[in-house]
Amino acid sequence: MPDIHPTVVERGEQLYAFVRGTVRMDAFAPIADRLPELFGWLTGRGAELAGAPFFRFNSIDREGESEVEAGIPVVSMPEPEGDIGVAVLPRGRYVTVTHVGHPDQLFGVITAVREWAEREGLEWDMTVVDGAERWTCRLESYLTDPRVEPDPSKWEIELAFRLAD
Repeated sequence: MPDIHPTVVERGEQLYAFVRGTVRMDAFAPIADRLPELFGWLTGRGAELAGAPFFRFNSIDREGESEVEAGIPVVSMPEPEGDIGVAVLPRGRYVTVTHVGHPDQLFGVITAVREWAEREGLEWDMTVVDGAERWTCRLESYLTDPRVEPDPSKWEIELAFRLAD
């Protein structure tokens, strides 16, 4: 089990641009590969970025399709276009932890975070519907720019899972 040090933080609302897709968790590239396109679209319209790119997991179905957004926080948003949308990450209390290492190791980190939260008596802002987890807000933010650090084993990835009010 990974050595993790989660914290509970209060976060405000955050405007973001996104593209949404449904993917199998073992075939994530179709949504992940949209991030460079989204960056290009935003910078081409002069949008001011407000943080690291992320994946927002709206639903997770380990046996089937999961609904995931590739998103980028922005200060203000150009008019949405095509399948590029705009939304707001909700304010609230989040459990956060930063993982340094390959994204393939995240499953173990997520398991450890969930076990920690259970020991702490924390409740997720999530429901289970037909075997799939439906999250109000569950994020995986990529703090390391892969153009600067191409080795995924050195990437910093922040997990943030919203807690029930």
